[in-house]
Amino acid sequence: MAFDFPKYIRQDIPDAYREYWLKLGQPGSWWSGAERIDIAQASRDAVICELCVQRRSALSPNAVKGEHLISSSINLPLEAIDAVHRIVTDQSRISAGYVDQNEAAGLSKAAYVELVGIVVTVLSIDEFHRAMGMSLERLPDAQSGEPDQYLPVQAKEGTGFVPMIPQDGATGKEADLWGPRGTANVIRALSLAPNALRDWIPVGNAQYLTFEGMGNFDKPEGRSLNRMQIELIAGRVSSMNECFY
Repeated sequence: MAFDFPKYIRQDIPDAYREYWLKLGQPGSWWSGAERIDIAQASRDAVICELCVQRRSALSPNAVKGEHLISSSINLPLEAIDAVHRIVTDQSRISAGYVDQNEAAGLSKAAYVELVGIVVTVLSIDEFHRAMGMSLERLPDAQSGEPDQYLPVQAKEGTGFVPMIPQDGATGKEADLWGPRGTANVIRALSLAPNALRDWIPVGNAQYLTFEGMGNFDKPEGRSLNRMQIELIAGRVSSMNECFY
């Protein structure tokens, strides 16, 4: 995929986006390449979905009935489409009961986690483009193949709405996810689908900070903003988005 970025944008940002687009069209652990592209497109539909606008302003999202905006090319279960739209437009009201309800309807927690990873990564890339006044990039073509249905055996229930790998559990095949000192729960939240976390990390590194850079409270190398300015913006954005975490 080719897309021209202005010269003043750091090269590691478009490089991270390129890497992600290459992975997005490949089969995941619980979704095919075509379904992963559909999830990405559904996240773009959600931004302009009238039902989501009405639900967001209602006392309860369940109080508003209707149909989501769905592109004609999308072929996903309705539970998955609703989950995508809620993650994009009304994430602060997603509950454990909602996740459990979707699981009972056939959207497993592992498939939900992979879906979340796709949505948050595509949305963050798209929002960067919108903020910079740039057109959204074309979604990649889907690649053939079947999901591998991989589950990390060390994942456990008890911390959040979905099972997570424990702080000291990033071992074996998951040893690359984080170091022996553990990591933040917001990172562990994607660990039931390890490749979803692996795919997101380079984008998060470029748009925010690397895991190693979290310990640097001065000005990160190659950045125009110092750490205090970065955290001020991050905190404000999280507040505006009603970040549950």
